[in-house]
Amino acid sequence: MKQVKLSVLCTSLIAFMSHHTQAETDFKLGGYVKADVIFSDYSNGAPDSGSLSRQFYVPGAIYGDPSNAHQVVDFQARESRFNLKSSTMIGEHKLTGFIELDFMTHADGNERVSNSYSPRVRQAFLSYDNWSAGQMWTTFQNPGALPENLDFVGAAEGTPFVRQSMVRYTHGNFQFSVENPETTVNSYRTVNQGVEQSQRITSGSGFVPDFVARYNMKTASGMAFTFAGIARQLNVGNDNYDTSAFGYGVSFTGIIPIGEDDLKMSATYGDGLGRYMALNYANAGVLDAKGEIQTIGSYGGYIAYRHWWNDKWRTSVTVSGFEADNDRSLTGGTVNKSAYSGNVNLLFSPVKPLTVGVEYMYAKNTTESGFTGELNRVIFSVKYTL
Repeated sequence: MKQVKLSVLCTSLIAFMSHHTQAETDFKLGGYVKADVIFSDYSNGAPDSGSLSRQFYVPGAIYGDPSNAHQVVDFQARESRFNLKSSTMIGEHKLTGFIELDFMTHADGNERVSNSYSPRVRQAFLSYDNWSAGQMWTTFQNPGALPENLDFVGAAEGTPFVRQSMVRYTHGNFQFSVENPETTVNSYRTVNQGVEQSQRITSGSGFVPDFVARYNMKTASGMAFTFAGIARQLNVGNDNYDTSAFGYGVSFTGIIPIGEDDLKMSATYGDGLGRYMALNYANAGVLDAKGEIQTIGSYGGYIAYRHWWNDKWRTSVTVSGFEADNDRSLTGGTVNKSAYSGNVNLLFSPVKPLTVGVEYMYAKNTTESGFTGELNRVIFSVKYTL
C-alpha cells in the first residue's frame, strides 16, 4: 500500500509541476513478465520452501538443510516487474521521475493457495539535469555490464550488487555520489562444544555516508569501460561496542564487441567492502577481542561471452568467483571464504519482445573451515518485455 501511494504521489507531484509551469510531461510504462521453472539439486539438502536461495542463486545460502530433500522444483513469476518513467521539460531544464517494483525476496506469501507476494521498491528516484536523488543502483556498480543470464543476478559472486538511496551528480563521463551507509561485521569468534562460531552484526549507526566516484568511457569501436572507487566508514555503535574503521574498494567493468558477439567482464578488489560484493557473502570486518573492527579484504570478478548463432538464437557462457581474506583467529571457521559458479544458456527470441530459454548453473561455496555446499540448477524461462 505504501509503495502504491508513493507512485501516486510522484505522479501527482510531476503533474502539479507540469500544470503550473505549463510544461508537457511524457510518461512511459516499462518492465517485463517472466515465468521460471527451476530444478535444483543441493548437495547438503535444500533450503526451506520460500527461502531466498530457492528464488535465485545467493552465494552463502546454498549450504541447505540436511533434513530436507536434495532435489526440488520451484515455479515462480516473482521476477516480473513494472516501472513508470516521466519526463518534463521546464524551460531548458529536464525533470524526470522513475519508480520500479517487482515481487522478489519477500517471504510474506506462500505456495499453498494463492502464491501472493507483496511488491517491493527496486528503484525510486528523480533527476533534475545532472542531479539525481532517491534509490538507484549504487554508482560503484555498472548493471549494464551484467551478463545475459536467466538467473536473477547471474554472476552473483563476481559483481558489486547494491541498490540504495543516494544523491548523485553526473558531469560528462564522471559520476560522484554520497550513498546510504550500512555496516556488516562478524562478531569475535566463540567456541561452542568445540565449534568455532561467529555471528553477523548489522549496524546502521554510521554518520558518514559512503562516497563513490566513477568514470565511464566508450571507444569509437563500441567498447565500453567503467572505473569506480569507493571510500566508506565502517561503524558499530551500541551498548556493547563503539568502534569504526576505514574501508575502500576499486572496480572495473568492460564490454567488448567481437563481431556480432560480445565479451563482458568485471574485476573488484577492496578492504572492508562487505555488503557491496557478492550479495554480502562476506562481511566488511570482524571485531577483535578488544571490540575493535579489523577489516576483511576481498576480491571477485566474472567473465561472460555471448555468441549469436543467428538473429534469433544466442548463448551466454559465464564464469564468476569471489574470495574473502578472513583472519580465522578472529572469525572462526563458520564464515564464508570462497564462492564460484558457472552458467551456460540457450536463448531464443522468435520476436523481439519474447525470449524463451534454458540455463544450466553450477555453484560451489566454501567456509573458512573447508565445509562446502554445491548447487546444480536448471532454469526454464519465458519472458515478455513490455
